[in-house]
Amino acid sequence: MYTEEDKDTSLVDNTTELEKHKSFDLVHTSKAQEAKKEVQTDSHIIPLEELFARYGSDPENGLTSAKHQEHLERDGKNLLTPPKTIPSLVKFLEHLLGGFSALLWLGAFLCFIGYMLDSSEASNLYLGVVLVLVVVITAVFSHYQDSKASKVMDKFKNMIPPSATVIRDGEQSEVPAEDLTVGDIVKVKTGQKVPADIRLLEVANMKVDNSSLTGESEPLPRTIECTDERFIETKNIAFYTTFCKEGTGTGIVIATGDRSYIGTIASLASNTEAVETPIHKEINHFIKIISTIAIILGIIFFIFGLFVYDIISNVVFCIGIIVANVPEGLLATVTVSLTLTSKKMAKKNVLVKNLESVETLGSTSTICSDKTGTLTQNKMTVVHIWIDGKIETTDTETSSASFDGNSDAFKALHQICGLCNRAYFPSEADAHKPPAQRRTEGDGSESALIKFVQPIRDIMEHRGKNPVVCKIPFNSANKYQVDIIDPEDGGPYVLLMKGAPERIWKRCSTILVNGQELPLDDNWVAQCQAANDELGSNAERVLGFCRYELPPDQYPKGFEFDSDDPNFPLEGLCFVGLTGLMDPPRGAVPGAVETCQAAKIKVIMVTGDQPITAWAIAKQVGIIRSPTVKEYCDENGGDPSQVTPDQARAIVISGDELEQLSDEELDRALSFPEVVFARTSPQQKSRIVGGCQKRGEIVAVTGDGVNDSPALKKADIGIAMGITGSEVAQEAADMILLDDNFASIVKGVEEGRLIFDNLKKSIAYTLSSNIPEITPFVLFILFRIPLPLSTVLILCVDLGTDLIPAISLAYEKAEADIMKRKPRNSQTDKLVTAKLISFAYLQIGVIQALAGMYTYFVVMGDFGYSPFELPGTAELFGLDGEGESLTVDSGTYSWEQRVNALGNAQTSYFVSIVVVQWADLVICKTRKLSLFQQGMRNMMLNFGIAFETVLCLFVVYIPFSDVALQTRPLHPRHFLPALPFAYVIICYDELRKFWIR
Repeated sequence: MYTEEDKDTSLVDNTTELEKHKSFDLVHTSKAQEAKKEVQTDSHIIPLEELFARYGSDPENGLTSAKHQEHLERDGKNLLTPPKTIPSLVKFLEHLLGGFSALLWLGAFLCFIGYMLDSSEASNLYLGVVLVLVVVITAVFSHYQDSKASKVMDKFKNMIPPSATVIRDGEQSEVPAEDLTVGDIVKVKTGQKVPADIRLLEVANMKVDNSSLTGESEPLPRTIECTDERFIETKNIAFYTTFCKEGTGTGIVIATGDRSYIGTIASLASNTEAVETPIHKEINHFIKIISTIAIILGIIFFIFGLFVYDIISNVVFCIGIIVANVPEGLLATVTVSLTLTSKKMAKKNVLVKNLESVETLGSTSTICSDKTGTLTQNKMTVVHIWIDGKIETTDTETSSASFDGNSDAFKALHQICGLCNRAYFPSEADAHKPPAQRRTEGDGSESALIKFVQPIRDIMEHRGKNPVVCKIPFNSANKYQVDIIDPEDGGPYVLLMKGAPERIWKRCSTILVNGQELPLDDNWVAQCQAANDELGSNAERVLGFCRYELPPDQYPKGFEFDSDDPNFPLEGLCFVGLTGLMDPPRGAVPGAVETCQAAKIKVIMVTGDQPITAWAIAKQVGIIRSPTVKEYCDENGGDPSQVTPDQARAIVISGDELEQLSDEELDRALSFPEVVFARTSPQQKSRIVGGCQKRGEIVAVTGDGVNDSPALKKADIGIAMGITGSEVAQEAADMILLDDNFASIVKGVEEGRLIFDNLKKSIAYTLSSNIPEITPFVLFILFRIPLPLSTVLILCVDLGTDLIPAISLAYEKAEADIMKRKPRNSQTDKLVTAKLISFAYLQIGVIQALAGMYTYFVVMGDFGYSPFELPGTAELFGLDGEGESLTVDSGTYSWEQRVNALGNAQTSYFVSIVVVQWADLVICKTRKLSLFQQGMRNMMLNFGIAFETVLCLFVVYIPFSDVALQTRPLHPRHFLPALPFAYVIICYDELRKFWIR
């Protein structure tokens, strides 16, 4: 358990703009120590007289117009520079020329060269044109999908307040916030955004919401005294774009725009280079493999061809071999599969900004999660109460109420929570919602109290019938609040008090237990203290409650109470109980964390909140399940730095401690199975992400605040919150959780793993047909047999019959173990592996090639040509043989008869590929499971089989196809030769999977 508040230094980027501001002095360090670079400023420490002199300002009159103009010209407008955006044209060109598209462009280029070398072979021209069309259409589609998702990002300027109240030349006026400069005196009140970094000169109960910077849910009080040497920790600074939740304040501007604290974070995020996605690496790896295979085959057959053909013909054939290895339809398959998955994820409240990040989430091995608003609800809630000597739970997303609502102690507690309270529901428009979801005005803790009691009795009706006749507001000196009410039952006045628990029970002489007022003796004080300690150890904010019926003879109706000089008792009261408040975990988070851990995904909490709060929430959601290093050392002694994961599995590290760690020590800390980082700064979060990446992890980072944006950008995949997330965080992220729920990430991980599995299946299916497509060229070159398959029919397979079936595999359901196996190892578990190439090319591909060639020889035999008579006759079946006859054992055939026979044989070869691809599609459904276990429930896949069959028949029998595609209407018996091979493929694969299982 942690008792000390850990604090951290704010970190900034090293820019020349910052150096213009002489109150900031950057500490320059080497690149190895860049994570420790921090701002050194004395603007919050030095005497105010010196500060005013530094900026040429005056506490009463502010800046003069001339001085203001001088500062404005020097420092520029008080604006955050929007993040750099990639022009739409550049993004389109990346889709058009990058990755897999580059391979297709190369194929098209080679086709055009082949056509120029031999213009009599028009198929090369057709193939080149088709490849260009495939690349352009796919690029347009991908660009449309990405740009559609990114349109939600155009909100950056919403962070900046439109105007500010400023004192300049001794006069108060409203000016555009962008015109503020250092030295300006500004006023801030409840509900306004702070218009710049200001040092406070006057405050009246001022509280600010720093959650977007530090992750702390509770509004933080501001003072005029410096409370910490560290800029981010001191209470006399209000930060640019944070909300004033309560009270008012006046301050002097000490930093504007990009030089403000939030500006340095945004700058750090924009200067962080994005990481290449795993799927992009895999596609590049795949391109290398396919290119290597194609080039090796091309060179081998070029050498063979030198002994048979002239150099021009040989080059053309070599190009044909290389292009035949290019899976033309795979680019469209990958793009459509990723798009379909992104749409499925959108239905699960995950918006995908970048299509490639869909798969990245599935590869994730470590999730660095923010706490506030992601793991928790980002709203203070009453989670425990202590009455009648027992700690009871309340209704939250993770627990149900255990208290007796009819007990006298609870009724008294309910009365104090609702009536000794300034918070309220400002609108009836959301009255139909559950109280926990309604908007409130007032202090965060008091808002939590009214949401707790509202379901029992409407607070406005309750307050209306129990008017307050005297009140003492809460202040930091007394640490209590008092209200005296005139109760609705007409009884004597009742004094209600709430505040810091120890202050409350010290003012009490009795305690309400089971309907009786008992003496508050040492035993009961010890029980109160024990309950307070137990709730506090869970990082709950504890409040104490007491009441007292004022004697009617001393305080008759109409008595004049004096709150300034109390004329009523503030001691000898009756203690009622305690409440424990905290920002509780979301209901679905513990289960989601457990699912991640079952999937061997490490969940690390990285928060700006206090270590004790981080530790308590981590325990509640299951990130920490074991004793921490500190707890181990408290019990057994020893040096925490020497404790190993075998001795204590969990470790909590504060920002201060992290700052002192070397990279090697950070690596050691990250080796613990259960890790929490607390009170971290933006640059430290980036360092943690980098440390995980150095360990070979694929890192996902979640966050909602501006302080999370550098880490979101550095991560392999950044995930921002859609509801509470700042625009800066959303801009830096790759995905957005539309419901702000950590549990949605788990659904995304499953979809990401599934798309990787299914892409492997699609690639295996697509590559298998490469062998039966290449084999005809090989035999044509080596043995000079008539070409068994034309280039145009290869296109009909790759961009026709294979396309929908390959895409249909993206709809395949997950296998049972998908969320129980380890995340894939990005170094060894590639999208395309030697095993996959062996399976597609050397196993299934060979069987398919045998099916094609067997069918080809059967059909040629039906037309009178024995397989042994075909070698060396290729020219006679081509244009060169026109007008010549061919005599074989079965007779003499004219050129027209030969062309008709070859057309039938080529068409039957095409049909045989479709038939064996039926079997290939079916076996690619699963990695290990039998087809009979998985079933045929993928309706899209069933449609794919029907589609390729219908398209095949369309190609074979449509009128005029003999002109456009050089096909012939086949006799039905010529569909049959390939069927036994399809059966062999299914039987072979069932045996293979049985052996694997």
